[in-house]
Amino acid sequence: MPPVLAFIGKPGCGKTTLIEKLIPALARHGVRTGTIKHHHGPIEMDTPGKDTWRHMQAGARAVLISSPAGIGFIQKTTKDTPVKSLVRSYFDHVDLVFLEGYKQEKLPKIEVFRSTLYETPLEDPGETLIAVVSDVRIRPACVWFKPDDTEPLVSFILEKIVAPHD
Repeated sequence: MPPVLAFIGKPGCGKTTLIEKLIPALARHGVRTGTIKHHHGPIEMDTPGKDTWRHMQAGARAVLISSPAGIGFIQKTTKDTPVKSLVRSYFDHVDLVFLEGYKQEKLPKIEVFRSTLYETPLEDPGETLIAVVSDVRIRPACVWFKPDDTEPLVSFILEKIVAPHD
C-alpha cells in the first residue's frame, strides 16, 4: 500500500492549489501520485441523460465506465469508506496518495492556512500534524513552509513520507 499524506485546513486556504503544485514537482522525482478528496455531501459527477446516469437512476448500486483513456467508477454507499480501504482498492499503481480533507484520520497531515482569509487556524489539527504551509508561522513547534516553498516541501515529503516506504 502506498503512503498517504493528508492536506487539511479551512475552506479556501489553498489545499487544492498546493496539491496541484506538488503533483508535477513530485513527478519530476519519479513519484506517481494519486488523490482522494473528502466530500461531505452527495457526489454528483455523472451527466444526466447519459447511459451511466441512466443506470444509476434505474437503481444500480455501482456503475463503472471504461475506455482506452480511463476508468470511472460510481458506487452508492451508506457511510464513509475508510481511507485505507480506498487506497488498497484503487491506488496500487501509485507511489503516494494525497488526501484533501480527512482531518479526523490518524494519518500524517499538513495544515494549509492563509492569514488573509482567517484569523485563526484549525482548532485541533490532531497529533499527526507533521508540517504547516502558511503565509505566517502559526504553530511554532511544527515544521513550517511558505506557500511558494514547493521544492523544500517536496524534499520534506520525499524524506518523511515516501522514503520510509521504499
